[in-house]
Amino acid sequence: MNDVLALSALRQAKLIRDRHISPEELFRAHVERIAEVNPAINAAIEVFAPSAPSAGPMHGVPFSIKDSIQVAGHCCTAGSLSRRDTPPATDDATLVARLRDAGAAPLARTNLPDMLFAFEADNLLFGRTNNPYDLTRTSGGSSGGEAALIAACASPLGLGSDAAGSVRLPAAFCGIAGIKPTSGRLARTGHVPPPGGWIESLWQIGPMARYVEDLCAVMPILAGADGLDWTASHAPWRDPANVNLSELRIAFYTANGFVDTAPEVAAVVRRAAQSLKATEEARPACIEYAYDLEMKLLATAELTVPGEQHPLLSAWMDKLIPYRTNLAGLAKYWAEWDAYRAEMLQFARHFDVILCPAYTQPALTHGTSILDENFRGFSHTMAYNVAGWPAAVVRSGTSSTGLPIAVQIAAPPFREDRCLAVAARLEAELGGYAPA
Repeated sequence: MNDVLALSALRQAKLIRDRHISPEELFRAHVERIAEVNPAINAAIEVFAPSAPSAGPMHGVPFSIKDSIQVAGHCCTAGSLSRRDTPPATDDATLVARLRDAGAAPLARTNLPDMLFAFEADNLLFGRTNNPYDLTRTSGGSSGGEAALIAACASPLGLGSDAAGSVRLPAAFCGIAGIKPTSGRLARTGHVPPPGGWIESLWQIGPMARYVEDLCAVMPILAGADGLDWTASHAPWRDPANVNLSELRIAFYTANGFVDTAPEVAAVVRRAAQSLKATEEARPACIEYAYDLEMKLLATAELTVPGEQHPLLSAWMDKLIPYRTNLAGLAKYWAEWDAYRAEMLQFARHFDVILCPAYTQPALTHGTSILDENFRGFSHTMAYNVAGWPAAVVRSGTSSTGLPIAVQIAAPPFREDRCLAVAARLEAELGGYAPA
């Protein structure tokens, strides 16, 4: 493998600025890497032609895009047969445009589940994506193609989206870094499905990369309202470099009161807490209700997919049936949601950051994410979608079978700086990304 491809996006950009490599050479090297690894992992579903990059901090650095985020001139299928013949997008999604303006170059569209509804990247259009560390295991979902491509050094960074863990789970399973920003932090114009509706406060687009420094670099580029997505905030960005880690009050937990965590995952979380001199082992009491609340809220969204559906999507829809309700029930759900978010903020009066598992175990074997005993484990990431809090993941250990184990770092709304500062420290002390 070309050593340049294993570098961070920031270091690749520096090589271009220092004229050690041209943007064209870097782009071509990534295309060649995709051709080498994609037959095994099936992460990229379309590779783009090179385009002239703009001047900017990411000048010439390629980036990949989950196939639910529009790229001008290309189809956006959201992994669904029903969108197979959708005309090419006329405009870039806001965040794609912002990365282009910063000099980055769109490289590829990446695989995902049918209409984004699964924790495995598998659909009837393009098939399944495999985990680069073990092809018998899933790369996660819904941003599973992104995570696999980045982990395989075929893309330095990319854009995913997350309504129940869909940035963080794939990043955790594939041993890279990712962040779900605060609900409303980033504009979601050009995403399929679009912003709005009952569940708009559950989800966000988020960046993914091998290294935390790249998340720190692109978040200020991506952040801010665009005048089109009415939910996007003008809240100022805070630089993670200004966070004093020694002053943070850090809580940690290894079990959420809803599902058991594998001992080797719990051990990694405890080691991360020790390395940060965490203040206390504690969790918000409401965390144990996060799974049911997420499912209640998702059940209120009428997702109709015409034609044939992937079995994983159908199985998820079946899980939502017990949570379907009427208008009075929806009002009750909404009151529970408000109470949950209020309790989380009460906890934040005592702690600045929370460390916990990203998932209960390392990457799952294909087709098993929908089993009840595994599906319940996604409650760890759901907790912070329901809260609307930012949450990042970073590889902090390795399983007995050689698979990545990640730690999740959450903080109160609009404190992504704390999440990323802690993630960077854990990356430095516990290893971070390692090639498959």
